[in-house]
Amino acid sequence: MIVVTGATGNVGRPLTQALAEAGAQVTAVSRHATAVPEGVRHVVADLAEPASLEPALAGAKALFLLLSGDLHAVGANPADVIGKAAAAGVRRVVLLSSQGVTTRPFGPTRIAMLALEDVLRESGLDWAVLRPGGFASNALWWAESVRTRQVVAAPFGDTGVPIVDPVDIAEVAAACLVEDRHTGGVYELTGPEVITPRQQAAAIAAALGSPVRFHELTREEAKAGMIRSMPAELADDTLDILGSPNPAELRVSPDVQRVLGRAPRSFADWAARNIAAFR
Repeated sequence: MIVVTGATGNVGRPLTQALAEAGAQVTAVSRHATAVPEGVRHVVADLAEPASLEPALAGAKALFLLLSGDLHAVGANPADVIGKAAAAGVRRVVLLSSQGVTTRPFGPTRIAMLALEDVLRESGLDWAVLRPGGFASNALWWAESVRTRQVVAAPFGDTGVPIVDPVDIAEVAAACLVEDRHTGGVYELTGPEVITPRQQAAAIAAALGSPVRFHELTREEAKAGMIRSMPAELADDTLDILGSPNPAELRVSPDVQRVLGRAPRSFADWAARNIAAFR
């Protein structure tokens, strides 16, 4: 049995699907009831309360650990999840970490994530760590404005990073969960090329078959929108990366190719598969 946390998200959903299609027994974990692929067991649990995971972990041999906001919840101790997994007999954990633990290691959330990586390394379990950069699916922030006004509004229009398709992250995670050769692996996951917000808007327009205008926001305008859904500190942190990526954040990693034997998907591929959100 493989347990997938964050099973309703941009990575967890395709990971659950891929494992199920490969014939694995899968338990999908999310905070709320949701539809899952046929044959997949679903358990409602909250990672901020590790004890709630115990029913999901019973009989499991591997765990995909995606913490999202749980890492930052007041009083949360994500290391307890790893302890619960080990106590339940889980032998392998694949952790979704962040590229930022090495490219910008001094922010509070990245310090906490790197500490969690260390807990996993010292746990005695088999492990692998995935460190993706920016997600192609962040372009869904623009879906409403494209649908209603045919416009993408973003800061730093001509500054790009090699964003990664979440399905590539999911497929790498699936390989790490089932293949012994990835034990002890640390994989930095990026897309195949640096792409700017202006170029992303053009790719969305091409997939739509209709024009999409790009409107460049100031940093202040962008932050005002972002703090509606995230802490101001995290908004500033994200804008620092988007506006001034360092050389490590501009690097195209070979790790998707190394694990999957093929190049990572492009943003244009992601846009074509998800174009319904923009119509």
